[in-house]
Amino acid sequence: MTITEFHDALKNKKTSVRETVSVYLDKIKTENKKLNAYLEVFEKEAVAQAEEIDIRIQSGETPSGLMGVPIAVKDNILIRGHIVSAASKILGNYVASYDAFVIERLKKAGAIFLGRTNMDEFAMGSSTENSAYGPTKNPHDSGRVPGGSSGGSAAAVGGGIAMASLGSDTGGSIRQPAAFCGVVGLKPTYGAVSRSGLMAMASSLDQIGPITQTVADAEAIFNVIRGKDEMDATSVELGGPTAKRRTDRQVQKIGVPREYFTDGLDQRIKKAIDGTIEKLGKNYEIVELSLPHTKYALACYYIIVPAEVSSNMARYDGIRYGVRKEGINLLEVYKKSRGEGIGLEVRRRILLGTYVLSHGYYDAYYTKAQKVRVQIKKDFKEAFKEVDVILAPTTPTLPFKIGEKAKDPLSMYLSDIYTIPVNLAGIPAISLPIGWAEEEDSVKLPIGMQIIAPHFEENKLFELGKIIESWKQ
Repeated sequence: MTITEFHDALKNKKTSVRETVSVYLDKIKTENKKLNAYLEVFEKEAVAQAEEIDIRIQSGETPSGLMGVPIAVKDNILIRGHIVSAASKILGNYVASYDAFVIERLKKAGAIFLGRTNMDEFAMGSSTENSAYGPTKNPHDSGRVPGGSSGGSAAAVGGGIAMASLGSDTGGSIRQPAAFCGVVGLKPTYGAVSRSGLMAMASSLDQIGPITQTVADAEAIFNVIRGKDEMDATSVELGGPTAKRRTDRQVQKIGVPREYFTDGLDQRIKKAIDGTIEKLGKNYEIVELSLPHTKYALACYYIIVPAEVSSNMARYDGIRYGVRKEGINLLEVYKKSRGEGIGLEVRRRILLGTYVLSHGYYDAYYTKAQKVRVQIKKDFKEAFKEVDVILAPTTPTLPFKIGEKAKDPLSMYLSDIYTIPVNLAGIPAISLPIGWAEEEDSVKLPIGMQIIAPHFEENKLFELGKIIESWKQ
């Protein structure tokens, strides 16, 4: 059930929260063995919460918001009293001492947490193959990846073992797995949702967002988790003086950037998007436009991200928290703890980041990348003077096979080529399924498309997303 359907069923006494949660828990026991979407399930806690909410409903309280909704949470978002490992061995025994801001908001709204989901270690990856606890599998074909780094969260929703989930998006880590798993994934405006309690990967890019079955469900969760947080100086209150929104203006003009429809795009994805654009053209003005600095986005991203990674990862040293390996001196403790606790992809990014920040290379790489980032942001700003939203592919390919790109980092990095510019600009985007493609082995795989909007105008994403979604009904 969707969140709306679930609440309708509760109001009409066709189900109870306990019954619904039990169905999900039972399905997790059978399906998770195949998917490896969950690293841990909070069974006792979820059942206790469900029973408590049922009592409140029986006492006359009307189900609203996210009351009783079973949600899965990515393993880099802190839930007090639970292990939060970021799918890394170095944090295999770390128990969160406080709730992330978004978890506080969801608890107040009455959401129930089913468990923590698998991911690429410290959110570094595009396939959820980099987890220290094994890869997650695509719910539509177990031989393929679910995308990453929020692969566990997307697979849980796509595989029907969570009503909704939370993920984090640094360069496409919500939208890309949402596209691969045939679900909806929202990357909010940078600052719209607090990062407090999210394990930092690249602090100037990270953003928490929902993965759901429908656009309306994504909107419902976003409306709960958004807002200003004193613990995150980059967060803002939507609708406030620092975040003006043109909420009164509906979508009229839709932009299609020519740079996103290059030779590397799978023709089946292009055909599905072309069909969507053709339908939209009956009621909206379609404008072809250019985002000229798109070609530099990938290179720019993979300088800025490793630089921020190398800084953020310095805290995992085996001293303050997490797994500690003993040594004859402090340096050996560092080496052993990090050497045994941190995976290969994370090491690669730490090395790259340390290099680009080093003396003699800082200006040549990092400073230049930040200047390019400004130009990418300007491209979007100019485009949004002409159009209300932009349509683009979410991914260049369909879900690829497990192991297919694991030994080729550059090929893996290219998976995020259409999502990265959004993060560099700090604007919101939503990925939603628009069709299916059949492979040679008769397996049908989902096709995703993203809608991109100006800063703090998520309402436009929801407006157009619901219209496109309605065509399937």
